[in-house]
Amino acid sequence: MDLELKNRVALVVGGKGYIGAAVADRLRAEGATVVVASRSAGDQDSPDRVAIDTADQASVDAGIARVLELHGRIDALIVTAAPSAGTLDPAKKSDPEQVLSAIDGKALGFLRVANAVLPAQREAGYGRVVVVSGQNAYLSGNITASLRNTAVSVIAKNLADEVAGSGVTVNVVNPGTVTDSPAAAVQRGAGGESSPQQIADLVAFLASPLSAVSGESISIAHRVLGQLTI
Repeated sequence: MDLELKNRVALVVGGKGYIGAAVADRLRAEGATVVVASRSAGDQDSPDRVAIDTADQASVDAGIARVLELHGRIDALIVTAAPSAGTLDPAKKSDPEQVLSAIDGKALGFLRVANAVLPAQREAGYGRVVVVSGQNAYLSGNITASLRNTAVSVIAKNLADEVAGSGVTVNVVNPGTVTDSPAAAVQRGAGGESSPQQIADLVAFLASPLSAVSGESISIAHRVLGQLTI
């Protein structure tokens, strides 16, 4: 299927990471012009790399301005940047300082970048925003993990409603465990496993002109087995 991404400009924030690199490769395979953003993006004279620290508003603003200067537009924004869940201390799962830091690192980092990109997309009358979060948004038992993922979904839905009817869409992709070799079996109380390539396939569709989906939090692989939301 042609996703009509040829010559579209896509910014992948966190594009050097495990999931982000797969997303960047998938978009390039569709013919998109991909700009990879990270805190250590390297040569700032390169049109396909830009330094962005999502924790720093000045860095975000400068990075987005650089991409717009070089390419004139950002048709698709994909945000995969966030501290790994492995960096969270289970012993501090209810500690307010860790909770606050985790929300800032994941949810507010996404918000900073989205706020910087959405005005240009609205002015253009077209844009796609996709953020990768996680199925911990559906689970209790760890306040830090639950809140940082839930906050992403709440932010994305609010942004999607703000841009409704403008030609811009905003969506969340929620993986469970991400692994190179996903298991077919799904354990009760857990989400299905998915690979970075499978996530990238879904992200590429949501980032394309073919997708009219907006305001959704979509689970990749099986959504938590045994969990029901009405």
